Amino acid sequence: MTVRLSDLRPVYVIGVGFHKYQFASETPYVELGLKAVRDALTDADIEWPSVQSAYVAKALLPMAPGRAMLRHLGATGLPIVHVENASASGSSAFRHACMEVAAGLTDVSLAMGVDKRMPVMRGEALAGLPDLANDAIVPFTHFALLADQYAARHGIDVEETALVAVKNHHNGSMNLNAQHQKERTLDQILGGKRIAGSFTSLQCTPVGEGAAAVIIASEEGIRNLEVDRGRCIRVTSSAARSQAIYENASTYDADLTRETTEDALQEAGLRPSDLDLVELHDAFTIEELEYTEAMGLSPPGCALYDLKEGAFDIGGRVAVSASGGLISMGHPIGPTGIGQIGEITTQLRGEAGNRQHKGARRGLAHMVGVGAVCYVHTLEK
Repeated sequence: MTVRLSDLRPVYVIGVGFHKYQFASETPYVELGLKAVRDALTDADIEWPSVQSAYVAKALLPMAPGRAMLRHLGATGLPIVHVENASASGSSAFRHACMEVAAGLTDVSLAMGVDKRMPVMRGEALAGLPDLANDAIVPFTHFALLADQYAARHGIDVEETALVAVKNHHNGSMNLNAQHQKERTLDQILGGKRIAGSFTSLQCTPVGEGAAAVIIASEEGIRNLEVDRGRCIRVTSSAARSQAIYENASTYDADLTRETTEDALQEAGLRPSDLDLVELHDAFTIEELEYTEAMGLSPPGCALYDLKEGAFDIGGRVAVSASGGLISMGHPIGPTGIGQIGEITTQLRGEAGNRQHKGARRGLAHMVGVGAVCYVHTLEK
């Protein structure tokens, strides 16, 4: 019999911390990571020795950076697991920390991500399965072609997909942890440096550096540590899948998203219309349109119309990427999925300030990792 997270004991996010996502700097990764973890401990109002395990997500840093970083908090002997799963590294670390606590192995676990830009090689390059298009189709080319395909299929102007970036740069302008903190007009976004097809630089995620951390606890851990229960946010589902074979091979990310989201919503007993917040993998503007449709937030071909009507705004039907998303908040890779959990937790607590989506009770976090894998989590107040 398959056991899901929801079949085990309840788990909650009790603490959230960030180091601002930023462009490459001389700041050591240890400083980035410790800032996020210390802030999460302070947010939960607990001490480091109370944490019983740690999952450290990274995609670009060399192997095993966690021990050298976390020892500055105290050599408590806790087990440390390093997680690398491309863009979904942070989401993977969060899932495993949740499962450990839900299974009763520990009562308090840390999931954190930290990364800095450096050269990276994809494992596919060594897998003995050459891709004849490697020199021609890199990620931004692939998604630019998808944008053209989507526009032709639904009869829209491909440049209108830049409206996603207008919304997300607006949201990011109110987020002190975001890499881009400036509102942009449609003309400014379309007038930026051309990257591929209709995409300009402001329609694509920046890959920089930063850190994010969350602390997960059981009800027993919350009780023993006297954590403020009013600020604890329950994790109601965790779903993970990898790419299968789809009828249209070019839209595998959307098909994989559809399957994984359906799994997560079914586990949580939710419908797409029940969601108040969604943080999704919008490395390129077209992804928000494709994924919101795949998630069931909009009918096929209608995401752009919903976007134009304000349905995805903060204060709209469902706030999509209230953080600014990858396009504005940034995508340091290792921390990204955990940062989404931090944003949703902050929103469900009602602590998001200018970005607060009023009355938010349920949120969904979604990340896709090259390869491709997909992780979806739901959280509830």
